[in-house]
Amino acid sequence: MAGGLAALLDDVAAIAKIAAASVDDVGAAAGRASIKATGVVVDDTAVTPQYVQGVTPDRELPIIKRIAIGSIRNKLVFILPVAILLSIYLPWLLTPILMLGGTYLAYEGAHKIWGMLTGHGHGEGAGGDPGTPVVLEGKEQEDKMVKGAITTDFILSAEIMVISLNEVADQPLLTRIASLVVVALLITFLVYGVVAIIVKLDDIGLGMTKRGIKSGALVVKSMPVILKILSTVGLAAMLWVGGHILMVGADELGLHAPYQFVHHMEELVAHAVPASVAGVLGWLTNTLGSAVIGFVVGSIVVGILALLPSRHGHGQGRGEQADTPAEPQAAGEWPGEGTIDVDPSVDPGKY
Repeated sequence: MAGGLAALLDDVAAIAKIAAASVDDVGAAAGRASIKATGVVVDDTAVTPQYVQGVTPDRELPIIKRIAIGSIRNKLVFILPVAILLSIYLPWLLTPILMLGGTYLAYEGAHKIWGMLTGHGHGEGAGGDPGTPVVLEGKEQEDKMVKGAITTDFILSAEIMVISLNEVADQPLLTRIASLVVVALLITFLVYGVVAIIVKLDDIGLGMTKRGIKSGALVVKSMPVILKILSTVGLAAMLWVGGHILMVGADELGLHAPYQFVHHMEELVAHAVPASVAGVLGWLTNTLGSAVIGFVVGSIVVGILALLPSRHGHGQGRGEQADTPAEPQAAGEWPGEGTIDVDPSVDPGKY
């Protein structure tokens, strides 16, 4: 009896060790995948706050919560099963799909830069303008805005999940699935947690000011700077990540020159500087090379799209609302939408 119990305990211990190792594998794989998707995460974080511009403060967090739930649904219900099936039956498609996502990121970054250079860009968020913000009140208007934000999130989530899957493609099936679930939940909570803090910083600052805390005014005044920095980082991340995806994907498909050139420049820089900074400067060289590739490819796509006939006369960036009327017919009224009550507490120049 004692021998049987000891054997059983040994078996349980062995199973526990296997389970612990599996958890470690999933954690490590999810960590690698999350790091690779960082650029898209920054882009997502930069874009989302714009969807609550002009919304009354009491609706900001509920709207973000709804978008976050939609984001998790996008990743786990729609994208994850398709991505896993592709990795099983058509694994060769992952690199081309990943390169399509990289091209899209490069296009968005180049489109934003050329818009700023030519004076035709709109909005401050990385990745395009989600439209002219209006004060939305009422369930119908809020639902419309949330639906648009979730649609935009679907594109970003697909990029994140495919990038992540590519990092764990060599893992066992269950590890792949578990890793992508962890990535989906982790990144969604991270992005929308940060977004919630960002959109509430001004309210936090005002509350501090009312309580006599002098730094509260500084928090309020720093909001435009924070949003601008976030936008710039998001823009740089799009070009860097998009270009790196294209460079590595092209190398895997047989076009080695871009990857070899950037890698050679990285080694030259690393050998020309002290060892203490060689790693950082080498990484910066690789990042800059990737960003240049992203900008070149993105600019080509921008040029091609500019030559194509368009119903609206120009290409639309992610989330741009081509059908939004330029001017309201009357104060507080938009054509076809009825009257919208404008919250007098919202400063139209705040953003």
